[in-house]
Amino acid sequence: MKAFVDPDLCIGCTQCAGICPEVFSMEGTLAVAQPGELPGELVPTAIDAAQNCPVSAITVSE
Repeated sequence: MKAFVDPDLCIGCTQCAGICPEVFSMEGTLAVAQPGELPGELVPTAIDAAQNCPVSAITVSE
């Protein structure tokens, strides 16, 4: 699984970084996801962060 933050949708609320800081971080005013495959143990938390994004800017997919 990989995570992606759409920079055109992200409003920089920091919620994803708060929920799953191992995958999401802030670069300036926007969130970014760690590149590459997510470790399996982080997938559920990354999905939780995506589901809690207020503007649906995050996707977690194969």
